[in-house]
Amino acid sequence: MLEGVDGPPGRRIPVRFAERTVWGLIARRASDTPDGVMAVDERRRSLTFAHYRERCERVAAGLQTLGVTAEARVSWQLPTCLDALVLFGALARLQAVQIPLVPLYRDREMSFVLEQTRSSFVVVPETWRGHDYAAMARRVAGRLTGPITTVISDDGLPEGDPASLASAALPSMQLGREPVRWIYYTSGSTADPKGVLHSDGTLGTVAAILVDRLRMREDDRIAMVFPFAHIGGSNLLLSALMVGCRCICAESFDPLTTVDFLADEGVTLAGAGTVFHSAYLAAQRRTPGRRIFPAVRAFPGGGAPKPAHLHYEIKAELGGAGIVSALGLTECQIVSMCDMDDPDDKLATTEGRPAPGAQVRVVSPDESLCGPDEEGELRLIAPQMFLGYVDGGLNGDAFDSDGFFRTGDLGFFDEDGYVHIVGRLKDVINRKGENISAKEIEDELYHHPGIRDVAVIGLPDPVSGERCCAVIVASDPGTRLDMAAVQEFLDGRGLMRQKWPEQLEFVSELPRAPAGKVLKQELKKRFASLQEATG
Repeated sequence: MLEGVDGPPGRRIPVRFAERTVWGLIARRASDTPDGVMAVDERRRSLTFAHYRERCERVAAGLQTLGVTAEARVSWQLPTCLDALVLFGALARLQAVQIPLVPLYRDREMSFVLEQTRSSFVVVPETWRGHDYAAMARRVAGRLTGPITTVISDDGLPEGDPASLASAALPSMQLGREPVRWIYYTSGSTADPKGVLHSDGTLGTVAAILVDRLRMREDDRIAMVFPFAHIGGSNLLLSALMVGCRCICAESFDPLTTVDFLADEGVTLAGAGTVFHSAYLAAQRRTPGRRIFPAVRAFPGGGAPKPAHLHYEIKAELGGAGIVSALGLTECQIVSMCDMDDPDDKLATTEGRPAPGAQVRVVSPDESLCGPDEEGELRLIAPQMFLGYVDGGLNGDAFDSDGFFRTGDLGFFDEDGYVHIVGRLKDVINRKGENISAKEIEDELYHHPGIRDVAVIGLPDPVSGERCCAVIVASDPGTRLDMAAVQEFLDGRGLMRQKWPEQLEFVSELPRAPAGKVLKQELKKRFASLQEATG
């Protein structure tokens, strides 16, 4: 039984999710606003809240005939489509343990997840974006020891008679013993991905925070532009169910067609991170004289650092409140978040104040607590914190002696209680014994008009220990900046010489995780290998 009993040490905080279960939320919304449109896709197909509940129950009954019962472990790998939302709800109705897999996963990652979770079922599309998911799933299932039923969604999700379904029981409310209903996997950029255990309550608490900080309302239209299988997908769907607003589902983000789709659907909350916000800004600049998102209220963000100037540009050129960002991890979504009414300087430079019930500490290397404006590692306990890892052996190192989760994020509180992120513990370049923040350099380089995107990494160096390398996506693919121009620009920005990049590399796109976070480990491997090959 995956109940999180042997999960993180320390205190557990009561779940603050009124309906207590995802299915309870789905049922209440269908009752309150049955005719409201819940979701629309790029082919302009839609689901009302009542239709959504009906389809979820029919599919739950169909899955039940295949052997899916409460506590069954079901992995699924679907794009952001209406069927994915229905499957999510159907499995919640059955109280199965569902394991969403982002579409980027291939044989190795799928094999690891299915084996570690002992999944009995896997649901995939036949093919999507040129990849044969059905063949991959059958291949993987054939190699594993346990029996796995493969369901191909292109044939239509199985349906049955909802009358055959048992009543949905309410979960235990005993602290620390909420039943596990979800296993989300981290990106696994440095090793095998880590399975993160969540309950209906932990996910519902995050959705309630989004509703509060974004002042969500029934007439909102939320951009769901990253993979629904990412944990952020559940955040958006559950928050939409709480207020009765609409999700605009894009299967695969395209800077041209997706922006037009969001505009046609009257998007009001245009998420969901720096890479998407930059695409919206570029689209706006291609259409001077009119606002492409005239109804937009805010640009929710998270998952990746944001350069401060991007908030001001978004607000001035696209409108609304600008970027309203949050700090979160797969282990604990929305630790802190800005508020729609925060002043611009806070929206531009911070991740807001801690969410209700969250306790956040800033801890120095010697384990003492930091004061205002003193940098250290962020550690936390919160109602939405995960219930532990699938691999329980990882829990011990993940928490300190007080039971606070070690986020690995470096940051500080300002005097007003807002959280500032300055980088990652593992994203500091040690050059000749001096620690250099990669994020600080990136924030300056983002201002260069010739740079569309950038990641700063440390590469091994026999003399200095690590060399500062800037990996650049040029604004004009046909033009490459030279080192002298970059250094002159940074000098003009007032960045000390010791922090200037010593190596420049150019790529067409930066590798990113589904939520937009740059996969720096991939860049380090690539350019370290190139360095070794060239001597």
